[in-house]
Amino acid sequence: MLKEFKEFALRGNLIDLAIGFIIGAAFSGLVQSLVNDIIMPIVGRITGGVDFSNLYIQLSGEPEPTLALARQAGATLAYGNFITLLINFLIVAFVLFLIVKAVNKVTPKPKPASDEPPKQEILLREIRDLLAKRQ
Repeated sequence: MLKEFKEFALRGNLIDLAIGFIIGAAFSGLVQSLVNDIIMPIVGRITGGVDFSNLYIQLSGEPEPTLALARQAGATLAYGNFITLLINFLIVAFVLFLIVKAVNKVTPKPKPASDEPPKQEILLREIRDLLAKRQ
C-alpha cells in the first residue's frame, strides 16, 4: 500500500498539479495586491476619494462609521468588497485568457484534411478498376 501511495504521489500529473496550485496561489496574491494597492486607489481618486472596501449598506440597526462595526451591529450588505473581488476576478480571467491565447498560437494546429484521398485508397481504386476491366 505504501508503494502504491508513493507511485500515486510521485506521478507526473500530480506534481504538475501541485506546482500549478502553488503558482496560482502566488499569482492570486499578486493580483490582490495589484487591485487593492494600485487599481482601487486610482479608481477611488477618480470617483472622488471613495474607498470601495468600506462601501456597505446597513440592513439592521443604525448605520455605523466603519464596515467592521456595521458587521458587528448586524446584517450588512458589503457591496464595496464585492466590487473589489469582481475586479480581482476580471483581472485573473483576462490574464488567463491571454495565456491560453498565447499557448494556442504556439501549439501546432492539426493540418486540415485535404479533399484528396490517401495514396492507399487511390491504389486500391486503381486495382479495383483494373480487375473490373478484366472481366
